[in-house]
Amino acid sequence: MKNAVLTDRAPKPIGPYSQAVKANGFVYVSGQIALDPKTGEFAGTDVRQQTERVLENLKAILEASGAPLNHVVKTTVYLKSMDDFAAMNEVYARYFTLSPPARSTVQAARLPKDALVEIDVVAAL
Repeated sequence: MKNAVLTDRAPKPIGPYSQAVKANGFVYVSGQIALDPKTGEFAGTDVRQQTERVLENLKAILEASGAPLNHVVKTTVYLKSMDDFAAMNEVYARYFTLSPPARSTVQAARLPKDALVEIDVVAAL
């Protein structure tokens, strides 16, 4: 059994997918880019600002799912450029302080709406 999650505290999906899906004791959150949920516009022009908005969007979706941020077990970070790794990591580290999740980070040829960063997560409920 699976249940889709939708909250207005994060951007609405821009395609045929759910913000998140709860199944078998986990919540799988779709990749988020730095869209402001109120305006639908990008929040920030550099990777630090965009990473912060992405993590706030993920946090809102997780909370709507019933899982706090510290329940995240796995993240995947997609960067437009690996040159932004250190800057992204500075912001990321503020959100995952104790027992950080497993993580993969890759450079993507192109991200939706030409974002600088996209992150998806899996969390335990």
